[in-house]
Amino acid sequence: MSRHIIVTDYNPLWAKKYEEESLLIKGILSDNCIAIYHIGSTSVPGLATKPIIDIMVIVRSHKKVDDLADEFIKIGYDYLGEYGIAARRFLRKGGNEPTHHIHIFQAEDWNNIGRHLAFRDYMRTHEKDRDEYARIKIALAQKYPYNIEGYCDGKENFVREIEKIAFNQFDGTWDKMYIAARTVKNESNISSLLEASSVAAAVESTSGNIYVGLCVDTACTFGVCAERNAIFSMIKNGEDEIKRVIAVDSNGKAIAPCKACLELMTQLMPDTYRNIEIMVEYDNHKILKISDLTPEWSI
Repeated sequence: MSRHIIVTDYNPLWAKKYEEESLLIKGILSDNCIAIYHIGSTSVPGLATKPIIDIMVIVRSHKKVDDLADEFIKIGYDYLGEYGIAARRFLRKGGNEPTHHIHIFQAEDWNNIGRHLAFRDYMRTHEKDRDEYARIKIALAQKYPYNIEGYCDGKENFVREIEKIAFNQFDGTWDKMYIAARTVKNESNISSLLEASSVAAAVESTSGNIYVGLCVDTACTFGVCAERNAIFSMIKNGEDEIKRVIAVDSNGKAIAPCKACLELMTQLMPDTYRNIEIMVEYDNHKILKISDLTPEWSI
């Protein structure tokens, strides 16, 4: 039976459905899951679309994903491999009337990761193009109610044009930094008295390079924070000016640096440290200047 193409008004429950499904996905992928995002039209408030939840997952290894194919099948997914896009794993839930799509990319595949995030963020902030996209979808659903190829082909040119515009405007540096920190993070107990990488960090220098670091926690007081290790890596490579910093805890949440790390940044850049940006909430992209975290400090 041919798939019935139905375009509906935006539903706020789509965000909840994404959250529920993301927990299942994280549970299956475990430490191989670096990041997970709600993408596609259902992630854009106000956009009429087919009610299919598109989810993008960033992993360390596709092989480890392939090894878990049966676990996804158990929760209702068809495991379809690359499915037309090289270096992707595509999964579909709901058979001929799908409810969810999963797009899985490895961390180094920024071209695919970035274009999905760029398109989503552009549509969230450009109402005129969002409304035009909805108009196109509604018209195509009426023209091709049982022809998914005709529906997809009809919006292809618009999507590619917006993707190009969006990607050219998109500054995905924070996303690159988050993924870099999460990629290097791999908790391990080095000994009964020393643990590595419960927190990971990424630092962007003013030249645009990204450096990562792991925390080292010890039973004594000689541990080193992830932010400091990232800064030391930057200095080792001949750079001494920081633009942005993100630290990520064991749950994937961005956290503010400790005062010792903030003090290091101020001493490294005594004249310009107030310009350093700190990501304190990744999901909402909440960014503070270092001076917001140290309002009482002066050098």
